[in-house]
Amino acid sequence: MSVCVVRLGSARGAGEGTRIGTVRRPPRGVPKADYASKNWYDVWFPNLAPSAETVKLAQEAKTPAEWAIFIKRYRAEMSVPEASHTLELLAALSHHSNFSVGCYCEDELRCHRSVLRDLLHEKGAKFD
Repeated sequence: MSVCVVRLGSARGAGEGTRIGTVRRPPRGVPKADYASKNWYDVWFPNLAPSAETVKLAQEAKTPAEWAIFIKRYRAEMSVPEASHTLELLAALSHHSNFSVGCYCEDELRCHRSVLRDLLHEKGAKFD
């Protein structure tokens, strides 16, 4: 049992489990009925997505210092009780079931999902 961090829209891995879309918006031009069958996500959970303002920081980050500002802001958003409880829940579930969390970004290292991976790890999540 574990959590996987994935790029939404990519082919599903063996044992990936339920795919959770931690994105602010659904995929453009894709009918809602096709989200799961087209490998976007099974459940949309924008609660773990960065705010629109924080996403803009990530998109505009050109330097490591600017990226660090994004990370700090996203971590602050994820430290509020509601988000923190969600992270704790997912970390606990990772010891009992397989699921994945993801975003659309091509490069995980320049995506909130890299920070989400770290946050889940800090809460004790089990990874492959």
